[in-house]
Amino acid sequence: MAVKRLTAVISAIGFATYKEWAAFRSHMAASLLVGPVMFLVQVFIWKAVYQGHETLNGLTYQQMLTYYGVASLIHYISFDFADWNLQMLVRSGKFVTFALRPLPHWLFALAQKIGHRSLALWVEVLPVLLLFIFVFGVNLQPAAPGWAVLSITFSFLMNFMVNYCVGLTAFWLIRAEGIRRVFLLLKDICAGVFIPLSFFPDAMQKVLFFLPFQFITYLPTRVYGGEYELAGTHLSLGQAVGLQAVAVAVTALTMTVLYNAAMRRFTGVGV
Repeated sequence: MAVKRLTAVISAIGFATYKEWAAFRSHMAASLLVGPVMFLVQVFIWKAVYQGHETLNGLTYQQMLTYYGVASLIHYISFDFADWNLQMLVRSGKFVTFALRPLPHWLFALAQKIGHRSLALWVEVLPVLLLFIFVFGVNLQPAAPGWAVLSITFSFLMNFMVNYCVGLTAFWLIRAEGIRRVFLLLKDICAGVFIPLSFFPDAMQKVLFFLPFQFITYLPTRVYGGEYELAGTHLSLGQAVGLQAVAVAVTALTMTVLYNAAMRRFTGVGV
């Protein structure tokens, strides 16, 4: 009964967020320029890099374009600003209203993200998908649709939890914006947003293999393409997604511990 009630609450929050953002969908649609422009830049760069080369680090030119096409779609699906929103609530004092509610704020924020990204599926993801296929000619057929969907779902959760942990630093720091910006840049680099992680030196790949960031972009992108390799480790799709599931569970535990510590530290003046 408790699970059914919780599901109903999450669905209600998600639907309310969907309707709220649907009123401003033109703002969301403006981001449609970002993905295609970034992809076009990658086309120019890698076309020059691949001159005279059939493959680089085991990837052909077409596989590289597919990598960036899939990575762009995953970015649209898992896009998250829970860190900024949480820090704004703490800094402005508005978080006190959430501290009084029986639902933990991280669950409320996750429900909001589900509603927000549900709208993005047809406002952002579908148009960009069609653009990549019919304009750029990118092959975006997943090698194993089931594993690809599951891996992208884990990516969705991982990106939220990592960002939420960053947002929780606001309970210890007066101004956490600087740390947030630096961390998000490093996160994108270590996630494989700018360049596949298999292009990093071997020593760096070994470090990146044990960090949570590869599970946001690199791993789901490689699973989508049908093969996974990093730091000399080759995994089947099932093994890769299983490793991702373990990483999601560990990150969820870490987020819960940090959240509970933040709630013990939080003081609502006048409440």
